Amino acid sequence: MSTTRLALLTAALLASASLPAKADMVFNRVATFAVADNLPADLDKNTETSSEIITVSEDGNTLVYSDSPLGAVGFVDITDAKAPKAGGIVKIEGEPTSVTVVGGKVLAGVNTSESYTNPSGNLTVIDLASKAIEATCDLGGQPDSVAASKDGKFLAVAIENERDEDLNDGALPQLPTGSLKILSLTDGVPDCGATRTVELTGLPEISPTDVEPEFVDFNDAGEIVVTMQENNHIAVVDASTGKVVSHFSAGSVSLENIDTKKDGALNFSGKKENIVREPDAVGWLDNDRFVTANEGDMDGGSRGFTIFSRSGEVLHDSGTSFEYAVADLGHYPEHRSGKKGVEPEGIEVGTYGDQKLIFVGSERGSIIGVYEDTGTEPKLLQMLPSGIGPEGLVAIPSRNLFVSANETDLGEDGAARSHVMIFERAEGTAIYPMITANRAENGTPLGWGALGALAADKTEPGRLYAASDSVYSNAPAIYTIDARQTPAVITAKTVVTRSGNPAQKLDIEGLAVDGEGGFWVASEGNPDKLVPNAVYHVDAKGEIKQEIALPAELYGKETRFGFEGITTIGEGDDLTLVMAVQREWKDDPKGQVKLLAYKPKSKEWSAVRYPLDEPKAGWMGLSEITAADGKLYILERDNQIGANASAKNLYSVALDGFRPVGLDGELPVVEKTLERDLIPDLKAASNGYVVDKVEGFAIDAAGNAFFITDNDGVDDSSGETIFVNLGNISASN
Repeated sequence: MSTTRLALLTAALLASASLPAKADMVFNRVATFAVADNLPADLDKNTETSSEIITVSEDGNTLVYSDSPLGAVGFVDITDAKAPKAGGIVKIEGEPTSVTVVGGKVLAGVNTSESYTNPSGNLTVIDLASKAIEATCDLGGQPDSVAASKDGKFLAVAIENERDEDLNDGALPQLPTGSLKILSLTDGVPDCGATRTVELTGLPEISPTDVEPEFVDFNDAGEIVVTMQENNHIAVVDASTGKVVSHFSAGSVSLENIDTKKDGALNFSGKKENIVREPDAVGWLDNDRFVTANEGDMDGGSRGFTIFSRSGEVLHDSGTSFEYAVADLGHYPEHRSGKKGVEPEGIEVGTYGDQKLIFVGSERGSIIGVYEDTGTEPKLLQMLPSGIGPEGLVAIPSRNLFVSANETDLGEDGAARSHVMIFERAEGTAIYPMITANRAENGTPLGWGALGALAADKTEPGRLYAASDSVYSNAPAIYTIDARQTPAVITAKTVVTRSGNPAQKLDIEGLAVDGEGGFWVASEGNPDKLVPNAVYHVDAKGEIKQEIALPAELYGKETRFGFEGITTIGEGDDLTLVMAVQREWKDDPKGQVKLLAYKPKSKEWSAVRYPLDEPKAGWMGLSEITAADGKLYILERDNQIGANASAKNLYSVALDGFRPVGLDGELPVVEKTLERDLIPDLKAASNGYVVDKVEGFAIDAAGNAFFITDNDGVDDSSGETIFVNLGNISASN
């Protein structure tokens, strides 16, 4: 080999060795759109809205969603996916239930029923460009789902004629029955006069006279798959002929090691036998296979998804795997546990590059699983954070985007609004989750959520501890966290016990290590529920060894906003426990709360007052207290969420200025210093809306500061747990 060729080869090898390995393609949320931002100026901004079923224009630049509570179809401009803009609404007479876009026309199924026994509805045609209603087609019943064929020639409408769930416990039959409607399309315009009706009556075994079609989807061959959820039945129909190609029961499964009781504990040891799947959403994977989300409705719900052949053969069933993946991230909805678990409801299929992906939305877990279709068992790639109650999902492969529509609107309760969330697929690292958990020894989820307290090991950097609050009242627990990993990992769970049994009447909102393997725990009281504000000394096994009640001077003064943090200062005989009280008690001046101090050796109580900022809306209170670097670090926050959130602050009080006095005298007011506004950190963490409950803060043995949010056990919450390493904040100040 010549010297020149050798030199060239060597240079090429060196160049190839220096090239970085190709990064994984992952979805990350890039924007969040509050549906209320689409409300017209003449409507109250607190008016209930919802994004239920969502679709996208053919150029991929406009999202279109059904808003049943408002009686409207909404539009979102995503020309810039990272900066979605309100596109306005079109008011409709009736309740839009589903939408699709064909040839520049929005086709919306609209429910106009005056009663369950006299259902009615239409197909409303809206011009996408002008947003003018151009036509309506009478459908002769209540539509639930619409879908267009891939070639734009046909529209399928599932006429559900839904049952009254309050009548006879919702039992079937409740006539009139539903059907499948097929309309021919020309440039998106339906031929209303030639609507064909495909009768499905007589097909299902459960209630052959009341079929209640639920969801429809087309394959490339022009075939329609339609689910009959309450009947646990599926049919495949040829759109051109209107003939039923095949139909079959969705079948049943038996599940072991699942949580089956709404009992305030995450306990994956129950079982359910012969659970009918009762599929809701459905999507074709190719011309021979489709996948269903088995939400359940009446008697079933198998907590996962199933891949069927068009003839009814079960090619794959997810069993407990999807539910376990949800639980690993703290999204398991214990308050909804029982029959249906995480309730998978939404399904979407999209091909990105050389990967065909399946998106599975958990309605009650408020999270979306992303799976690669391998032809056999799908491979779980990611779990995406969603708003509350993901219903509609739309894949936009042409722009490497994916969008979820989240129907739940809790604005009336001062909580989260309905949101549309936009995800982009690109090379990089998944932002979410920020914290996950190892499995138990038997392979079941550890079970966690509602982390309302955080503490750091005094000697080992990156080792933290968190505790769950009253959401899991029958199994309060302390969790060990390895924060050196990304995402952070919960490695162990220790249930707090009394006399060997899970402790009752605890609402753990404060946690501090005792330096001996155990913990000091602050439990928030609620006089209305006979739950006391108290401090507990817990050993390394979780057993309560000592209980410290409030002193007599404070009896009758407390409210339900009690202890929200605990820390320690000093050691030995001078060890002092310091507890933060969340809001004013009955003996506090407005805008001031107590920092209580207790010396275990002398059993002496003392206190100071802490001045709260004035809230712009709602109330202001404390969430955490941590001693480090000669300071008391204190989380102070409002109770607002999303666009209304204005105060999630980290303050400090110098220990030199912390001089508590006896409770029988005038309490001094401490001075505080703003250390960090956490709202930018919350926004940057996951590109979601700002959550309200920043509840845990700790500084580890290396000086790194961490904060964590409480996801309320996914009860009226998106379930997201935001866990952020702020680095060494002392060095940056």
